[in-house]
Amino acid sequence: MSLYSAETKRLTKRRFTRLFLLGTVLVLAAIAVSVFFSNQKVGPDQVASARAQAQQEYQRAVDQFQRDRATCQAAQGTPQAGSWPPNCEGMVEPAPDDFQAQWFMPPTFSFLEQFPDMATTLAVLLGLVAFIVGASFVGAEWSSGGMMNLLLWRPRRLLVLSSKLAALLVFFAALTVVLSAIWTAVFYGIAEARGTTVGMTSGAWQSIALMELRGLALVVVAGAVGFALASLGRHTAMALGVTVGVIIVLQFGLGAVLELAKVKFGGVFLIPVWLIAWMDKEITLEDYNSCDFTSAGGCQPDSLTLTWPMAGGLLAGIFVLVVGASMWAMRSRDIT
Repeated sequence: MSLYSAETKRLTKRRFTRLFLLGTVLVLAAIAVSVFFSNQKVGPDQVASARAQAQQEYQRAVDQFQRDRATCQAAQGTPQAGSWPPNCEGMVEPAPDDFQAQWFMPPTFSFLEQFPDMATTLAVLLGLVAFIVGASFVGAEWSSGGMMNLLLWRPRRLLVLSSKLAALLVFFAALTVVLSAIWTAVFYGIAEARGTTVGMTSGAWQSIALMELRGLALVVVAGAVGFALASLGRHTAMALGVTVGVIIVLQFGLGAVLELAKVKFGGVFLIPVWLIAWMDKEITLEDYNSCDFTSAGGCQPDSLTLTWPMAGGLLAGIFVLVVGASMWAMRSRDIT
């Protein structure tokens, strides 16, 4: 059996991997079920009900306006007149257009508009799982002494570590492709049963496919980074500790400092901003501190657009830097 095959088997047979993946599937199923039961198909009955409710709300507002106007007129010349506009001027009667029927429509799942959020949810969740499983996969080998024992009969260090990494990344790439296909089919079915699939042209499908491809890249990079950090620290806790530090200390703390310091486009230092730019193709940051609110032209804040190629370059840089460092350490450091 080849080293790659052995590592793939070891990864898939681990109880931690299986339990974590089972938990992930249960979370995804809960999300799908929640979306299914929180939406409904909109038909003539729902449209008629929404129009009737809009009319009722309009009539209720008109009745209230008439009562308020009568009270205002009766209060003129009395001490209560100060509670109303002078001579009751400025009291505007509600118009039918102020109550749109669409505001009273029940929630319905639009595949075209809402599935991209579901695709991002899947990618982020699988990325987190890949990070933790990848860190545990190699971290357990180091902390238990399994890595040293393996190198006794496979003394080629880089081959051993790269085989483990390849097994991890291929496994999660295949898993992501399969789950993405199932995820898409499930939500398309939800849209058919409890929403709408209007607007799903070939271009829309292509956009979703490219978004899921970016999600696949995110999962692969997350798994590689978790694996590499744990290998550098020779313990699973290394990767998890760095993650906690980056998310809690650096992101929340840095975000607060940047906000207080009024740093221009401080969002470029925050991970979620880059994730949005990667998955949604772009994100525009605005600096409202640059606004001149005394200007007659209103507020025209400075803006900065982060695009998916920029985010992709950052992901690639992190991948090369962290994985490269782990390979260098594997080659140069003492194993014992």
